[in-house]
Amino acid sequence: MMTQTGKSKFIAGVEVKQLKVLCDERGRLMEVLRSDEKIFEKFGQSYMTACYPGVVKGWHFHKKQVDHFVCVHGMIKLVLYDRRSDAPTYGEVNEFFLGTHNPILVKVPAYVLHGFKCISTEEAIIINYPTEVYHYDQPDEFRVEPHSVEIPYDWARKDR
Repeated sequence: MMTQTGKSKFIAGVEVKQLKVLCDERGRLMEVLRSDEKIFEKFGQSYMTACYPGVVKGWHFHKKQVDHFVCVHGMIKLVLYDRRSDAPTYGEVNEFFLGTHNPILVKVPAYVLHGFKCISTEEAIIINYPTEVYHYDQPDEFRVEPHSVEIPYDWARKDR
């Protein structure tokens, strides 16, 4: 499930890949990202992060790095905000619900603010495949407070 505000479907540069889960009596297999797919740019590294129920991790953005997020356990609400003044989707917000019940990969372009909230009752485990390696001495990571009034988004649950 994905929702967004504004007129366009996704923020410019954002891509979504529906993941296919193959199941049999032995278990399951799910390909996440392949180098022969259009959504793939280049490999920098991969990492896993966990988020406890109700916790918000965000906002931040990168100047070079493109992220590829997938939630492999639990559920998260991934939120993107486009504050690139030269983008056709400037000011737009996208919400993506991804995880166990909606296996998708979301590509987040450079300069797009993003964050996520664990919305499941158990911890969420997220894998990211960024296009750049993390440089500890000069990280390409710029943070904004999670509940900043600068970003038109409320992390509270929305009962629709």
